Amino acid sequence: MRDANTEFAIHSLIKQRYSPYQFSPERLVADADLAAMLEAARWAASSFNAQPWRYIIAKREDKEDFEQILGCLTEKNRIWAQHAGVLALGFSQLNFEYNGKPNRVAIHDLGAASAQLTLEAENRGLKVHQMAGILQDVIREKFQVPDDFEPVTAIAVGYAEENPELPDDVRQKDSKTRERKSVSDFVFANAWGQPADLEPGGGA
Repeated sequence: MRDANTEFAIHSLIKQRYSPYQFSPERLVADADLAAMLEAARWAASSFNAQPWRYIIAKREDKEDFEQILGCLTEKNRIWAQHAGVLALGFSQLNFEYNGKPNRVAIHDLGAASAQLTLEAENRGLKVHQMAGILQDVIREKFQVPDDFEPVTAIAVGYAEENPELPDDVRQKDSKTRERKSVSDFVFANAWGQPADLEPGGGA
């Protein structure tokens, strides 16, 4: 188990979430699980309910589509992501549909949708690894992305499992200690840099 060592008590789904590099090369993601993850993304909050996120998805059993997305990742990400059960690309619509003006929080809202997708995956025993290492120009060309959409991230979904097919340096990333900044490092009160007065509630 790689549960987070939290300062405050939090939901177990958040505590157990991490981004694995090792996915089972054998187990596939069921359609019902994938649909539920995308439904969770659908109900994320967004500015003016614009829902500026879009996803292009491919299951590993759909080899041609899967290879198409795999080829849009950086070389380092392809090494391990090829074993995921599902690959997806995440896009943000940069302008509001209702008035054509720039949506300053479009990328934020994509992140919110992907976070809900991730928690639904955890709920179903799956793991998600989001990545910034994508080839934006390749994505635009391959998928004929409209000008007002930006390729932002890629997502790998599958079952976390020891994978001896991967190089040792990649496999070892899954055994590293999970670390985060303290809440006091990023939550302020009264003035910038002044930590808010929060009492730890006792994490595991």
